[in-house]
Amino acid sequence: MPSAPAEYRRIADELTAKIKSGDLAPGTKLPSTSELADQFDVSVATAYRAVSLLHDRDLVVGQPGRGVYVAGQK
Repeated sequence: MPSAPAEYRRIADELTAKIKSGDLAPGTKLPSTSELADQFDVSVATAYRAVSLLHDRDLVVGQPGRGVYVAGQK
């Protein structure tokens, strides 16, 4: 029986789909990890892992002190 994906992966996959569909355009600021945690009803650590996975996928870029933004097209 297949197991459900980890919550952070589910969140990252959902945000990835929004980025790829254009719902989150390049340059769009993502909600903070606290806001994402509230939105998805998960811990801040889980939301942080989801954003970290988006970084690993080169879909977002962080700007220290400003936030995390959807990366431009390559």
